[in-house]
Amino acid sequence: MSDSILIKNIRAVDVGFDKICDIFIGEGKIIEIADEIKTTADTVIDGSGLVAIPSLFDMHVHFRDPGYTYKEDILTGAKSALAGGFTGVACMPNTNPVIDSVETVEYIIDKAKDTGVNVYPVGCITKGMMGEELCDYNMLKEAGVVAVSDDGRPVRNAEIMRQALEKSNKNKLLVISHCEDMDIIGKGIVHKGFISEQLGVEGMDRASEDSITAREIALANAVKSRVHIAHVSTEGSVDFIKSAKEMGVKVSCETCPHYFMLTHKKLLSKDADYRMNPPLREERDREAVYTGIIDGTIDCIVTDHAPHSKEDKSDFMNAPNGVVGLETSLSATLTAFYHTGMLKLDRIIELMSVNPRRLLGLPLEKIKEGNIANIAIVDLDREWTVEPEKLVSKSKNTAFKGMKLKGKPVATISEGKLVYSILENISNT
Repeated sequence: MSDSILIKNIRAVDVGFDKICDIFIGEGKIIEIADEIKTTADTVIDGSGLVAIPSLFDMHVHFRDPGYTYKEDILTGAKSALAGGFTGVACMPNTNPVIDSVETVEYIIDKAKDTGVNVYPVGCITKGMMGEELCDYNMLKEAGVVAVSDDGRPVRNAEIMRQALEKSNKNKLLVISHCEDMDIIGKGIVHKGFISEQLGVEGMDRASEDSITAREIALANAVKSRVHIAHVSTEGSVDFIKSAKEMGVKVSCETCPHYFMLTHKKLLSKDADYRMNPPLREERDREAVYTGIIDGTIDCIVTDHAPHSKEDKSDFMNAPNGVVGLETSLSATLTAFYHTGMLKLDRIIELMSVNPRRLLGLPLEKIKEGNIANIAIVDLDREWTVEPEKLVSKSKNTAFKGMKLKGKPVATISEGKLVYSILENISNT
């Protein structure tokens, strides 16, 4: 017998569902949803003032395992995910070794099996992420990958990318493209603009992203295949994707909270925690990304959770790019969209739970009787200041440090188990 959970007087929200109710959970499933449930349970949660939503899914994280576990590992990454309301993630393949073999896929899945988080590996597009020879997609899919990407770099050769998209049509694996032209980027470390000029450092022109985004759209259209554009950050990419969707191209895309909340002005501090790929850009790019979420051009909000140690990030000029984001993602999204009245909560659920799972062909989580109990409990009105040292992640390189956000996950239920909680109104029998 698994432990039972009774959540009393909570607002349950899902796509097409919004009501104050009780939720009874047992044997890993949602047993009953009703106005009032009179039963005993091992754990009773007073949900007054809180909201229950389907658990979140992040289709773009880096857990650094295998190979770079001093930054993060599957166990600490999963704990960070649970603290953010996530019970599922897709981890990118730029590990060491990269995810281009059955052995590495099996290692990741096996290590994650008892964490409370479903960790789905993303396989490489090309062997060794070298951009020269396609991986065996059928083999990788059978082993458990849910998509392919050479994330961290683009596939430089357009014909190789065209072949990847063509091949993906046959085995239904989503191809995720990291859209940055490395020749345009050159030695750039921040966005190319007036901030890079003030800092006296080389910049990354937005054309690096726009040109590869346009290429991927053209290639996907040519072979009538799906393509997913990772971490959209420019006005141009948003416009290209919007036009392509209107033309019927099978393109989807994602962005991250730092691209709709922050700009390259943060780099004036010469703090490497504000460096990532693609970089923070200008206000017009931020506005375009923000609008792209509202009008439906952007399908998913992800984190691109990219842990780096304090030592890694200590040198602004030479630090690796990337920021952590699992524990701030929902809070930032609520702050930017829900509390400004720009998006309703069910739309945020689509962006952070429904759409990522749908794109990867995974079962959807629902607040529904008979479904697996994967639920995030959220305090929509809790204001908190991001303190890096209090993050669960092994690394603390957050771009939201010191920011006050409104809304916070306070508990996560995974397959009927309360696996994360900072709840106060809870009792155990």
